[in-house]
Amino acid sequence: MNRPTDPHKMTQASTPVGTYPGYMPGFGNDFETEALPGALPQGMNSPQKCNYGLYGEQLSGTAFTANPPERTWCYRIRPSVKHSHRYEKIDLPYWKSAPCVDPDVISLGQYRWNPMPHSEEALTWLTGMRTMTTAGDVNTQVGMASHIYLVTESMVDDYFFSADSELLVVPQEGRLRFATEMGIIDLEPKEIAIIPRGLLYRVEVLEGPARGFVCENYGQKFELPGRGPIGANCMANPRDFKAPVAAFEDREVPSTVTIKWCGQFHTTKIGHSPLDVVAWHGNYTPYKYDLRTYCPVGAILFDHPDPSIFTVLTAPSGQPGTANIDFVLFRDRWMVMEDTFRPPWYHKNIMSELMGNIYGQYDAKPQGFIPGGMSLHNMMIPHGPDKEAFEKASNSNLGPDKLKNTMSFMFETRFPQHLTAFAATEAPLQDDYIDCWSDIEKKFDGTPGKK
Repeated sequence: MNRPTDPHKMTQASTPVGTYPGYMPGFGNDFETEALPGALPQGMNSPQKCNYGLYGEQLSGTAFTANPPERTWCYRIRPSVKHSHRYEKIDLPYWKSAPCVDPDVISLGQYRWNPMPHSEEALTWLTGMRTMTTAGDVNTQVGMASHIYLVTESMVDDYFFSADSELLVVPQEGRLRFATEMGIIDLEPKEIAIIPRGLLYRVEVLEGPARGFVCENYGQKFELPGRGPIGANCMANPRDFKAPVAAFEDREVPSTVTIKWCGQFHTTKIGHSPLDVVAWHGNYTPYKYDLRTYCPVGAILFDHPDPSIFTVLTAPSGQPGTANIDFVLFRDRWMVMEDTFRPPWYHKNIMSELMGNIYGQYDAKPQGFIPGGMSLHNMMIPHGPDKEAFEKASNSNLGPDKLKNTMSFMFETRFPQHLTAFAATEAPLQDDYIDCWSDIEKKFDGTPGKK
């Protein structure tokens, strides 16, 4: 550090927007950022004339009267009405929206899939999306859908936004770039991204092929969970979420914009890149988050807590304490509980649980639940450790034990999740998964005090 010669002169930070180049830290903050000096109006939102001949417009993620409102003011080369011309309906047959109940598919049961194999077909973010489950109703803006994405090709002069939902993106393989109206997010495994409803972007492949998971949230947007007695620290800390700094392009080139609206897809043709926001300020923004910064908390004497203690983000429903979606993370952590069955216990749950494995081995399922794979235990369907996991946990020496090199997650919702036809017939379903509990033995013999 350079020491100032004037004792009253302060040494100023060289990175005033934060210490993570290209991003601004914080969750739910009111950010401000400009790609050209003086592009962002100060002291007001809508001056009579904006600098550089820009157009001011607001993107609202909530109703105007919501408390707090979520909105961002954008100062752009062309207003977004220039993104909207006559629409042509298109079909993306593998991307489904709720309600999507196939009468020939049984969603009742325990399901597990191997990793989705990569296709030899060239697939973009749009054509490579594969819906596994849907829940709720996209038209009434409740519930969710879960997807697998398989991406080999970048979108070129091709852009997308969803009017239906925000997207929570969980990479498992490969690296992607989300070039959005508000800036650039580069994403790799062990990170997640949140793409808000209504935000326009294109997806480029930085390292492929790319595969991962997507939670499409139709309801209230994701927020940090209430910590209650845990207090202000641990779990997902707001400073570890990163919003992109402003970036824009001014290109006159024929382009296509695809819109998802009430479960249908439409395209419109425009004559320029729509990624032309030169400056913006507000709290409605995309984020990235490094899952390795998640600080888990847990039992330090006895018993296994509910998995809700590992919640990273939650999308609330109208019923207090019952989420539209919880995003839950199971990562490296110490197990130290005494005289305790340490894996998740057998249970039935009013919530529906879809899990995915990013890498490593999940403690309750040492076999079969492999990286890139996923499982579904629907509402009120019993599940828990298989025999091998049960016997190991029941008979091992209970010293401190660290679960290492593991990262799995759960999309949990208050709604039953309905399998798509793709999940039931085309995805690599493990038909024998239900049999993993068949060899669990009866141990009861009526002897008092027997364990």
